[in-house]
Order: sequence, then structure tokens, then C-alpha cells
Amino acid sequence: MSVMSKTKSLVWITVSYVVCLFIGGSSLYFLDYGPVLNIFIADIIATVVIFIFSRVFRNSSFYDAYWTVIPPFIFLYWMVAGETDFAVRELLVLALVLYWATRLTLNWAVHWEGMHHEDWRYSMLREKAPKIALLTDLFGVHIFPTVQVFLAMLPIYAVVAYGSAELNWLDAVAFTVTFVAITIQMIADLQLHEFIEKKETGEIINSGLWRWSRHPNYFGELGFWFGLMLFGLAAYPAGWYWEVVGFVAMLLMFLFASIPMMETRSLERRPEYQRVMDSVSMLIPLPPRKLSG
Repeated sequence: MSVMSKTKSLVWITVSYVVCLFIGGSSLYFLDYGPVLNIFIADIIATVVIFIFSRVFRNSSFYDAYWTVIPPFIFLYWMVAGETDFAVRELLVLALVLYWATRLTLNWAVHWEGMHHEDWRYSMLREKAPKIALLTDLFGVHIFPTVQVFLAMLPIYAVVAYGSAELNWLDAVAFTVTFVAITIQMIADLQLHEFIEKKETGEIINSGLWRWSRHPNYFGELGFWFGLMLFGLAAYPAGWYWEVVGFVAMLLMFLFASIPMMETRSLERRPEYQRVMDSVSMLIPLPPRKLSG
């Protein structure tokens, strides 16, 4: 795998996505449990296909872009299954989801190094329990994020299936929050990649959005899912108790898993990162704190 070119690597990734979409999509023909459960089962089946490719090529980065590629397909399935009339709210949400998915997928495709590279978090999770590494890879690396994303998309189903409410002020707030969040994440990623290209050994980014937040890209990601939740609430307020589940799950994952993992690794590699932690807000962009001494 180490000698495979990036172009060939991306071709294999593309092949895996075509295969998983075909198999997952074909499974819908045999399912009859309603639009939500049908597409959830198909999503899990497609994820297992990606897992098989990951094991064949010994690289779980096959999953890296899956969670950004699949949401538009789930959205479109719900629109077709619900025989939607393509209301303004639905079209606004679809445009935002496509903006988010296209931006993130292209960001990954441009900066992924190729089949010789695998996200360090995947190997770290497997190494914590080597005897069950295969199960960790299946459920921790593949299935878990698929379920997270699916739960966070439930407000979209509310928009498509129950969105009879007229456009209102909450839709305007939802659109603004979602659009701004995607844009913040995009700017943060561009600033990070620009820094990586020019940085000196051991240097820590402390400019742009990263001067105000240690994880502005995560802030943007959470803002995206929060905005979708607001759209769901605007369309169908009565379903609030299941529309908020996905965002809450995302928030907990970032606060208690993703961010701690990133910060622990940063401290291990650069002990001076502690000063950044002491002066810069963890998530919400805020003016940096002045340190004494």
C-alpha cells in the first residue's frame, strides 16, 4: 500500500463508495420499515461495505469521507420517499447540506496523502485493545460515527416529512447559523493548512480563528448540526425531543472524545501547548486570555 500513488488511492476510495452506495441502495428494495428505519439499515450496510474495503487495504481512511458523502443521499431518499413538493425550507436545507458535504469532502480529498496514510486516531483506538482490534475498527471507527451522523440528520426528516409550518423567524436563524458555521469551518481549515505548509518544527498555530479558539473547525462542525436542529424545530416543534438527540450526541462526542484526544496528543508532542490551553478558549471563539509571567 505504501507505494500506491494518491491518484490510484483516490480511485479505490471512489470505487468503494460506488459499491457501498449500490449495495446499500439496493437493500432499500427489500426493506419495508418506513423511511427512517429503511435508510438507517441501508446506511449501516453501506458502512459495513466500507469496513470490508478498509480491512482488505488495511487502511480505515476508506471511511474518512464516507460520513460527509452519505448525508445528501439520505436527504434525497427522504425527499423521494416522502413525495415532497420541494418547499422553500427543504431546498434551503438541501443547499446547505450540499455546501457542507462538498466542502468537507474536497478538503479531505485535496489534503489526504494517499493509501500509505491513515488517521492516527484509528490506530490508537485499535492499539488500546489489540485483542479486539477488529471489533474496535468495525464499531468504533465505522459504525459509531455512522450512527452519530444519522441521529444528527433526524431534523432533516422532520423538515421533509412534517415540515408543514410556514417559514418563520427560526428558519432565518437556522439558515444564518448553518451557513456561518460551514464558512467558519472552511476558513479554519484553510488557515490550518496554510500554517502547516509554512510552519517550523514544533510551532503551534496561533493566528486567525485559531487565536480565538483551539478548535474553530470543531466549533463550525457543531454549529452546522445545531443549525440543522433549528431547522427541524422550525418545521416541526412537536418533535423537539427526538430532533435534539443528534446534536446532543455530537456535542458530547466532541467534548468528551474528539477534543480530549486531540489535546492529549498535542501535549505529548509539544508540552508548550499547555500555554495555548491556558490562554485560548477550547471551542467557542473568544478573545484570548492574558497570562501573567
